[in-house]
Amino acid sequence: MLSEHPRAAVGRSQTALAIGGSEVAWEGGSLRVSFAERTAVAGRHLEGEVWLHPSATFDAPVAIDGRGRHFWWGVAPHSRAEVELRRPRALRFSGHAYHDANFGAEPLEAGFRRWSWSRARLDDRTVVIYDSERRDGSRGVLTRSFAADGALAGVDLPQPVDLGRTRWGIDRATRCDAGGRARVVRALEDTPFYARSEIVTDVAGASVAAVHESLDLDRFARPIVQHMLTYRIRREGQP
Repeated sequence: MLSEHPRAAVGRSQTALAIGGSEVAWEGGSLRVSFAERTAVAGRHLEGEVWLHPSATFDAPVAIDGRGRHFWWGVAPHSRAEVELRRPRALRFSGHAYHDANFGAEPLEAGFRRWSWSRARLDDRTVVIYDSERRDGSRGVLTRSFAADGALAGVDLPQPVDLGRTRWGIDRATRCDAGGRARVVRALEDTPFYARSEIVTDVAGASVAAVHESLDLDRFARPIVQHMLTYRIRREGQP
């Protein structure tokens, strides 16, 4: 679900961002996400709060396109979350969490054709892999290990592994240790241009569960897909 709000409904400070009835704010070293939204089409209320407690934060955005127009930032990759949902029904849970951000000077489809991304949590660190095919035909592979104590390092993950296509025909692939294996456990989201999956993979000498995504930006840019997206967006007034 996505919501668009008019400019007057947006407020921003050094530590907080408010959009409509929702707010993201840093408070005492933790990130609080309060949301009060309505879903597209049906208009159901969605309200609750998420607290993200990082073991460490990282101020190290990295260019991922080779031209310095697209950046990825692993803000708090190794974290713990507490979630409280009030509507549409009461629900509380906690567990491992992850927080990153992408930003750039142009739309993603202008810089990339597709990418695969994954993050695997080990006891003392989180390992992230970006494997992208850029619009100019070059490839970009970024691997990072974010330790719970704040240390940042690269990771050697030389072996590409084909994970098979999704039901919509999107290619899925990842990288793992030399001689290692990876496989899809289940699909979490499957759309015409984007897929999110749970996988098991061999990383840093351990067999671990990981969250994996595949993004096909050629598909995303197609007019029919752009038209379909309008049915997933709720507009509050004029953007």
